[in-house]
Amino acid sequence: MIHSALRLSWQRICLAPLLALFVIIFSVLMIATPTALAGINDDNFDGNIFALYGGNGSLVPARVKLVDSLKGSKPALLVFFVDDSKDCKQFSTVVSQLQAFYGRAANFIPVNVDSIFAANTDDPTKPGYYYQGVIPQTVLIDQEGQVAFNVKGQAQFEQIDDAFREVFDLLPRSESVELKRRVVNEVNIELTN
Repeated sequence: MIHSALRLSWQRICLAPLLALFVIIFSVLMIATPTALAGINDDNFDGNIFALYGGNGSLVPARVKLVDSLKGSKPALLVFFVDDSKDCKQFSTVVSQLQAFYGRAANFIPVNVDSIFAANTDDPTKPGYYYQGVIPQTVLIDQEGQVAFNVKGQAQFEQIDDAFREVFDLLPRSESVELKRRVVNEVNIELTN
């Protein structure tokens, strides 16, 4: 009986501080750990920016190559990006919204600049030909293979929409029915207002 009483006493003496230490370490880790590691306002790699922030994972990989778009005389929107750029993350919502309106009439070709080879810069059927060393960069190529729009940095939805309207010979925004954008996620709520 004395033996079992000593054993219980020893377990209480050893386990109580260990349990307390475990609770303290767990609490510190929970407080010190950020709730999410992904962020639209940082330059960290989070994954596919079009799926995470644009709400549209169908953009990457591109379904059509530029050479095929040019052969088919279909306009192409080249969007040069990298997944670990704050500016590209923020711009991904604009690209997704544009695809909602023009995705059937034009080919959307996001191009990760890490995949561009120096050898591709002399051939107008390769995306590297149009890349100017800045991300994001947006290039709209019309049905004849001519550059109709080329902007370095984040372009506004309305700027690119105006370029698409010219390429497709549509009415200017001031003379047409207002386009309504649907909310994809909490990131682009401000775009709909």
